[in-house]
Amino acid sequence: MNGCHDNLPHMMDFLHGYWSLTELATNGVILLNLIGALLLGLMVGYERSYHGRAAGMRTYGLVCMASCALTVIGGYSQYWFGGHDAFVAGNDPTRIIQGIVTGIGFLGAGVIMREGFNISGLTTAASIWASSVIGIMVGIGFYVSAMGLAFMCAMSMIFLSRLEAKLPSRHAVAITMRFKKEFMPREDALRRIALSRGYEIAGGSLTIGSDTGKQEWRFVAIALSKRSGAPLSELAAELAVFDGIDSFQLSHARN
Repeated sequence: MNGCHDNLPHMMDFLHGYWSLTELATNGVILLNLIGALLLGLMVGYERSYHGRAAGMRTYGLVCMASCALTVIGGYSQYWFGGHDAFVAGNDPTRIIQGIVTGIGFLGAGVIMREGFNISGLTTAASIWASSVIGIMVGIGFYVSAMGLAFMCAMSMIFLSRLEAKLPSRHAVAITMRFKKEFMPREDALRRIALSRGYEIAGGSLTIGSDTGKQEWRFVAIALSKRSGAPLSELAAELAVFDGIDSFQLSHARN
């Protein structure tokens, strides 16, 4: 019984190390780095989102912030585990972290789906990777930083899609056109038609195939601005009455 009482002060001192002023100050510095990384990641992600790419502000923000977290905590290893010595022989936490990051990367890749010009699941993959970083920060005892990272990740996924919708952007449409056997389409004419409808054909997106003498053209058309670009229903109505087209398919694209 007396042994338990004797160990209690030692245990309290051990736990106090996780919430000492030095530890909290270190967490504060880490949080400032995370905020800066998030803002810079959002800046780069907005450029991609503006041009209709699949990886937008949320994906770039999450990845940049989580990468910063892994980098910055490496510079404060003396404060890991409440400042208690954890680097004993055969027990190097950095090796464990490397294995976790690599394994979670494969897991995140499994949720990314591609169908034609559409890519989905990038933000989910980034959030899975970021959650592993949160777990690492909790494991090494940076509780305040882990809570801050979790909060900023959640807010990014909840509110950034609304912010992206209000910012200037250019939506993209994936178009597949199958022409009749005797019809020979021309790329310059196609580009002029796209411009007259408020779109431009994305560079490098045009692919041309042929089956039984019928040509099939696939490409991504990007609106010239947020307010330009005919809606899908209007484009479908025009393509339906075009003499040279045998069949077509339209869908919103994130490429």
